[in-house]
Amino acid sequence: MIRQAKDLLKQHWLTFNKRASRSYVAGGELASALQVCQQFEQQGLANTVAYWNANDDAPRLVADNYLCTLTALAGADMNGYLSIKVPALGLSAELVREVAEQGRRLRLGVHFDALEPEAADATFALIAEAQRHNPQIGCTLPGRWQRSLQDADRAVEAGLRVRVVKGQWADPSEPERDLRAGFLAVIERLAGRARHVAVATHDPLLACEAVQLLRAAGTSCELEMLYGLPRKALLRVAHTLNVPARVYVPYGEAWLPYRLAQVRKNPRVLWWVLRDAFSVS
Repeated sequence: MIRQAKDLLKQHWLTFNKRASRSYVAGGELASALQVCQQFEQQGLANTVAYWNANDDAPRLVADNYLCTLTALAGADMNGYLSIKVPALGLSAELVREVAEQGRRLRLGVHFDALEPEAADATFALIAEAQRHNPQIGCTLPGRWQRSLQDADRAVEAGLRVRVVKGQWADPSEPERDLRAGFLAVIERLAGRARHVAVATHDPLLACEAVQLLRAAGTSCELEMLYGLPRKALLRVAHTLNVPARVYVPYGEAWLPYRLAQVRKNPRVLWWVLRDAFSVS
C-alpha cells in the first residue's frame, strides 16, 4: 500500500511538473523559439537558444537539434548563441566536436550548461575538446557548488565566457550552502579576471550587486534571464546600470528540475509547481 501510494504520488508529481514547465519553453519546435527570439531582438534583447531534450532522445537526435539551431540562428542574423547539455549528447566527444565545428563555421558561440555536480568533470573535459574547434566557448558555474571557485579559475585560464547561476542541484558535500553568498563568491572570483560574465539571476538586488562588482573590476558583463520568468525588475536593473540583457530561450521538452525531496526542505516548491501548472492554458 505504501509503495503504491508513493508510486501514485510520483506519477502525479511528474504530470504537474511537466505541465508547470510549459511556460518556461517557447514551444516544442525550433521555429517557436526563433519567433520568440526575434520578438526579443526587436526589444533590444540578445538571446541564447537551448534544445531541451526528452529523456528518451538519442544523442544523435540531440546533436542534430543543436546543429539545426546553430544554422537557424546564423540565418536569422540575431545576437545569439547555442546552449547545450553534454549528458544529453551521451558525453560524446565526437558529437561535441561536431557541434563546436558547426558553431565555428557559422561564427557562433556554444555554451555548456551545468547539470548535476557528478557531470561537472566530464563537462569540463568536453569543454576543452570543444575549444580546440571553436574559440567561442562558454561554461556555467553554479554558486551553490564548492567546486565552482576552482572551476572559475579554470574558466579564466581557458578564456571562457562564464554564466553564473545559483544552481538547481545541491552540492553533495554542502547541501545547505547559501545560494546568494555562493553566487557572489563566484562573481568575486571572476571579477577583474574573466573574459565575460553573464549574471543569470532573477533576483534584482543580487543582480545589481553582481554587476557592480564586475563593473568596478572592469569585467565585461551582461544580465541573463530565463524565458517564462518575470523580466521587468531585471530590465530596470539593466537600464539603470546600462548593461546588456539576454534571454535564455528553451524549446523542446517541457521540464524543470523540481524534485519531491525539495518539497520537504522548501514547501514553497510545491506552491511554485502548482501555480505554474494551473496558470498555463
